[in-house]
Amino acid sequence: MSSDRNMTNKNTLSGPGYFAQGLSMIFLPQLRWFVLIPLVINILVFGGIVYGASGYFSGWMQQLTGWMPNWLAFLEYLLWPLFFLALAAVMFFTFTIIGNLIAAPFNALLAEKVQRMEGADLPDLKLSDWLIIVPRSIGRELRKLLYFLPRAFILLLLSFIPILGMVLWFLFNGWMMAIQYCDYAADNRGVPFSTMMSELKSRITKCWPFGAIVNLAMLIPLLNLLIIPAAVVGATLYWEREVVNEHVK
Repeated sequence: MSSDRNMTNKNTLSGPGYFAQGLSMIFLPQLRWFVLIPLVINILVFGGIVYGASGYFSGWMQQLTGWMPNWLAFLEYLLWPLFFLALAAVMFFTFTIIGNLIAAPFNALLAEKVQRMEGADLPDLKLSDWLIIVPRSIGRELRKLLYFLPRAFILLLLSFIPILGMVLWFLFNGWMMAIQYCDYAADNRGVPFSTMMSELKSRITKCWPFGAIVNLAMLIPLLNLLIIPAAVVGATLYWEREVVNEHVK
């Protein structure tokens, strides 16, 4: 793809626009296998988490209600939906963390394929390169996890403050989704994590809306299985057109 076309897309696509284009591109024949493998991984991980949680849900709920005095038994009907929503939130974050850890090398390959379609000149990978790609990709995921966890803990405490906690959590998750998925393209180009963060911070008004729409789409059951590859593609397009092209000018 020519540089002129990249610059045109840069001027016309918003953050959510990159996600929409990523969602449309995951069905392209040249990306099919790069999407299918992490998609199967995500389905297996998600199915395993749902199966495991469903087997324990009733038991956990009975233990919770068993601690309640009889005169508070009427609250059981309120606790069931609240406990279910809490469990669903835990499942969502567990799925996101585990799914990204396992699928990280494949997401990196998907990002690389999109980068080549955008005209990036990247070194050709050999089979032996997997010995480097796999631990590097997992290490990069752990780096993001170390960035996420302490901040998530603080926001968890603030979540007890009505409205404010929810707003801060939504803002932070949008930022984390931008970091999560732009990092694959940045890592493929050998950009250090700290440099990647600086690049995104300087463009937060555009990268955050991308992350926010990804975060919202992740909440849709079943569709969220397609969101991860779509987010990888969209974030890669964003990185190549918004960051790389700007430095090339």
